[in-house]
Amino acid sequence: MRIASFNINGVKARLPILLDWLREARPDVACLQEIKSVDEGFPREAVEDLGYTVETHGQKGFNGVAILSKLPLEDVTRGLPGDDDDEQARWIEATVMGARAVRVCGLYLPNGNPVPGPKYDYKLAWMERLHDRARALLATEEPAVLCGDYNVIPMDEDAARPDAWREDALARPETRAAFRRLVSLGLTEAFRARHRGPGHYSFWDYQAGAFDRNDGIRIDHHLLTPQAADLLDDCWIEADLRAREKPSDHVPVWVELDA
Repeated sequence: MRIASFNINGVKARLPILLDWLREARPDVACLQEIKSVDEGFPREAVEDLGYTVETHGQKGFNGVAILSKLPLEDVTRGLPGDDDDEQARWIEATVMGARAVRVCGLYLPNGNPVPGPKYDYKLAWMERLHDRARALLATEEPAVLCGDYNVIPMDEDAARPDAWREDALARPETRAAFRRLVSLGLTEAFRARHRGPGHYSFWDYQAGAFDRNDGIRIDHHLLTPQAADLLDDCWIEADLRAREKPSDHVPVWVELDA
């Protein structure tokens, strides 16, 4: 089972990129973030014509997540538990019925800037709710993947210029501590289980030729429960997609599971 996480940065604006990528790369499951579309506005038919089931949790003009799957989906749920007043569309999960059932959770974690302020408070509170949901998933003792745009630079080596991010919400000590606390529940950060060292990025700003200079950051992650980590075959970043015409500022990050 090949699962890709991809912040598409506007599904309507990037539809040609998305459709070409689905045809060429053929993920079994694609978790999209920042679709920036209400559910009824998602270009469902174009994606379904490629053999995908489409489940969305959308929001007009902002946020929004989706799961596209060539495999059957069961028990689709929307919204991160823990705050009934949270109207931001940032979480969707479903059980993917492959050779083994895998719970796939697609997330778009808040950016949190500016710091300090209510947006950063919301980010940290959202991470606390994510911690609680991850703990509940771990308690099931079933394979689960929590993937998406975490808006977290876990370590200095995950940024080309770490000093430029010191006071940013993506790399603040409180952010990194919350991410470490999440992983410390017993999750495996799939990319670092397969790759070490600096120079691996999943996001490059549109400004100042950042991609050409490889001035990037790694903020898109797959966290695996122990049962999913036991199935991990590989994890990689599809950086080449960033060089295409009118790309997203993110690129897909993949995991391959023996499932």
